[in-house]
Amino acid sequence: MSGPIASSEVVILVKALPRPSKTYGETVCCAGVTSKREWKRLYPVRFRYLSVDQRFKRWEQIKFKYRIPTHDRRIESCHIFEDKIDFTGTLVPHSRFALLDPMIVPSASATAANGASLAIIRPTDTRFVYKKKSDSAIESETRAYRDAGRQTGFLDKELAEFKPSSYRFAFSFRDGDGKHTWQCGDWETHAAFLKWRGLYSEVDALRKLSDVYNDDYPKKGFVFAIGNMARRPQTWQLLGVIRLDTTGQLDLI
Repeated sequence: MSGPIASSEVVILVKALPRPSKTYGETVCCAGVTSKREWKRLYPVRFRYLSVDQRFKRWEQIKFKYRIPTHDRRIESCHIFEDKIDFTGTLVPHSRFALLDPMIVPSASATAANGASLAIIRPTDTRFVYKKKSDSAIESETRAYRDAGRQTGFLDKELAEFKPSSYRFAFSFRDGDGKHTWQCGDWETHAAFLKWRGLYSEVDALRKLSDVYNDDYPKKGFVFAIGNMARRPQTWQLLGVIRLDTTGQLDLI
């Protein structure tokens, strides 16, 4: 990374699934928007290394310091200083529509045409689906986390024992570009599954997720946070599934 140190304040919208990294161990792609509706991608965030009072959630507001990264030219990307994160509040529900609705774009291609790499779309004809991973896929992912833990310069026992989800979650949907089926990289979706599986059963957890995403959210309104990949900018991913009313007041902030 290079350049001067800058600071920013955002409302967190994206916490993607943890990814194994040879350089940083386990990292989480996080992103948020400023009060001026500017996207900021925060990387690398080693979430489990943060102190308890720094572990932010969706809709929470944080201040942070960063530099422009050397190897990531996406305009929203920030190389964050993990020890310079301060929690500043939470965006209340009645202010969320006013902040995000003006940011909604028709599709990934519309976003790319403007040179951006993060966006919010409001999908239609959505269907949440899931598929159990093979034993070999789960073992491969587990091994990747174990190897990443060893690359950090010390034996990271917690990371080495990290167990990935046993299911792949995805959404089929339509946007301005047509019909898609994208895997869901939203951490909160996987965390909800693991929580409900522990409280009830695997079958009940899957049923509850289906109820939320195939019934409750479509009735009330929701959006997707999407982003492209640094090395393959033509490839877009579903990073966040966000409850957001279809109508609301635009003059609240």
